[in-house]
Amino acid sequence: MIANEPNLDHRLDRRGAMRTILENRGDLLLVTGLGSTTWDAAAVGDDDRNFYLWGAMGAAAMVGLGLATAQPDRRVLVVTGDGEMLMGLGSLATIGVQCPPNLSIAVFDNGHYGETGMQVSHTAESVDLVAIASACGFKETFNIIDELGLRDFAARVHNAPTTLFARIAIRPDEPPRVLPPRDGVLLKTRFRRAIGAE
Repeated sequence: MIANEPNLDHRLDRRGAMRTILENRGDLLLVTGLGSTTWDAAAVGDDDRNFYLWGAMGAAAMVGLGLATAQPDRRVLVVTGDGEMLMGLGSLATIGVQCPPNLSIAVFDNGHYGETGMQVSHTAESVDLVAIASACGFKETFNIIDELGLRDFAARVHNAPTTLFARIAIRPDEPPRVLPPRDGVLLKTRFRRAIGAE
């Protein structure tokens, strides 16, 4: 299966997708990747339980793994983009081997490197992130192209007995940026307080 759907009608609005994923978040901890997923989470609502990665491209999934391992009684969701996930493909192998049941990875895939000028990414050609996650050992994977699939995944994040991976097809648009705080010490400190680590 080719990951990209050429028909943009089969892609979701990225900000709407983030809103759907977080609308019933409960005490879910969120790690966002570089750029647009951080802005989308902030647009939905800045929260002390959001850990934004400013400039750590390729690291979101591994930060999520570390957090899920350190906080086994909390649900952890990583939302990142296709460009960042392509940069950190090795993380899927590590996560697939460790398979923490409280971790979910969601990749917003617009088929472009949005932070460097909207160059076409490999997912727009033939790289299938869902197949890669399956090959790495993820037992539950989702290839989401509609609201129904998105809502199903969002519900599973809260009760799945295994690690989840979702590739979410989004339109390559650029809504107005909503920037959360950029102070790394502030973000770290407030997040640690929110999870009871301070």
